[in-house]
Amino acid sequence: MGRDTGFPSSFGHFSTLPPDDRVNTESLVQYLDEYLSIEGFPDYSPAQNGLQVEGPTEVNRLAVAVDGSEAVIREATSRGVDILIVHHGLFWDGQAKIVGPRFRKIRALIEGKVALYSAHLPLDAHAEVGNCAVLCRALGWSPEKRFGSHQDHDIGWWCEVDYERDALVDHVGAVVGGPVRLIPGGPEHVYRVGLVTGAAANLIPEASRYGLDALITGEGPHHTYHDAMEYGVNALYAGHYATETWGVKALGIHLEERFNLAQEFIDMPTGL
Repeated sequence: MGRDTGFPSSFGHFSTLPPDDRVNTESLVQYLDEYLSIEGFPDYSPAQNGLQVEGPTEVNRLAVAVDGSEAVIREATSRGVDILIVHHGLFWDGQAKIVGPRFRKIRALIEGKVALYSAHLPLDAHAEVGNCAVLCRALGWSPEKRFGSHQDHDIGWWCEVDYERDALVDHVGAVVGGPVRLIPGGPEHVYRVGLVTGAAANLIPEASRYGLDALITGEGPHHTYHDAMEYGVNALYAGHYATETWGVKALGIHLEERFNLAQEFIDMPTGL
């Protein structure tokens, strides 16, 4: 309460801007592709960044969310949005079959006349509205130096800070609004922190090579406990969902301001 998150007061609900103009969907998608550098940005092969499901030819209301889940899609259709922009899209299993949950999601989008757009690593990495940059700024830090390479593209940032380790854990928890799991592999006083949202615990060795005292990410598998202890890096796991709400919120606000579109964040936390 009273903390500056870096977001304008309109975030989290539909804006009250009058719907004077509708935006051509193709033009909006083209703008998103260019603004987020979708084409050519390396990602995991099932990510399928960009427009995943076509919808109406014009957009007046949009929603943003972390996950393109059934629950989120049902909520978006019930709110009458024209396009849903998510961080995690539909095709993560790499399968082409349109059956089961995938069929229900696509049917709900088509019947509800809602387009679906997804941006994964391009949104994590973006310098203005990216998950990593926005969360750094919300933490009160300057995201000035890149960190966290994926196929020669930097996804995250590292920042100069000054915290006792336990105070850093408390600060991160207060900003993301949830518990932070600490693996105390590094020094008790932290001066340099790397931040890559989501599931980036594989970057612990890179953090060590950069001379970082701590790595903040969302989650990590069992073996990363030993990685943190053996590489001498404090690992802070602040939640996959909790660390990845920042980019879609910032992107929604950006589109609201640029195109005079009503926008809303659909919040459906997983607790993971």
